[in-house]
Amino acid sequence: MYSRLLKDFKEMYMAYIPLMIILSSCLGSVAAMVILMQDRSTAQVIELSLCVIACMTFNASILAQMKAKIVFNLLIVSLLINSVIILLSLI
Repeated sequence: MYSRLLKDFKEMYMAYIPLMIILSSCLGSVAAMVILMQDRSTAQVIELSLCVIACMTFNASILAQMKAKIVFNLLIVSLLINSVIILLSLI
């Protein structure tokens, strides 16, 4: 399944770029909002840093024109990190 998704991703890479940036940035901003709604603590700073690092690494990979496989993997990592942060913050 992964190889099929990657193949489709490589074929439509230029069309997916705006969608990927919007998806990653929106999910990252929701994660940042949820983090900032918590009480102030060291954990909050670490979570917010992780959220920002994940989103910015993904965005930088697109701007640096890295290979499609690397960009795809970074998209998955960014979405997973931000989703986990959101789920853990809401529990």
